[in-house]
Amino acid sequence: MQFEEFPKIARLSRECVITEKIDGTNSQVCIVKPDDTSAIGPLARLAVSVDSGSGLVMLVGSRTQYITPERDNHGFARWASEHARELFVLGEGRHFGEWWGSGIQRGYGLQKGEKRFSLFNVARWGDNRDRVKFPQDRPACCHVVPVLGSGKFSTENIEFTLDRLSRDGSQCAPGFMHPEGIVVWHEAARLMFKRTLERDEEPKSGRAMSGAVPAVEISPEDLRGTGPVGQWGGQRS
Repeated sequence: MQFEEFPKIARLSRECVITEKIDGTNSQVCIVKPDDTSAIGPLARLAVSVDSGSGLVMLVGSRTQYITPERDNHGFARWASEHARELFVLGEGRHFGEWWGSGIQRGYGLQKGEKRFSLFNVARWGDNRDRVKFPQDRPACCHVVPVLGSGKFSTENIEFTLDRLSRDGSQCAPGFMHPEGIVVWHEAARLMFKRTLERDEEPKSGRAMSGAVPAVEISPEDLRGTGPVGQWGGQRS
């Protein structure tokens, strides 16, 4: 039997970043460059856009599957297709975020079909990022999840941040007084944790979302040459 080393244990009292947890639907923009840029092959049926200059191919997904404008999730694939020129600025990799607004979960007071895509990677796309390391601005069509606090992890800081969020309301939609909760990125453990303001002790319901569609099947071979997978500021992307 091959020897297996016990993994190192991260120290709890280390840096963390706390962001607002937005109640929408998890989404991603995946930008890839197939080995043969002249023919995107098996990705063709899933691509929402192809950049003719660079050969980059754009796929988009929900939390569990790739989607297309014909097999969409609350209009995200259609929106991505319409904003493809801007979204290619994100570069190769997977760029995760929350698609939220009118008609999705709590809506946040957005009206008449207005929806927004907020990127999770605050270290790469946030206004207070290291601009030497990450000089590229995020696309104008994209938002970023609000940072509510940062520093060494402690339960006191978590409770303080939750209390302030409950009192002041959502930061992604100022004036909306029923925010969902927070996400904590723990740098040393490289893990995310969430806390919600209501029913935090209950497991998330398995109910199906309206607007969801059957899965689009894709094999590992379909994603050869997809390039680096982004993370959120060294965290989630």
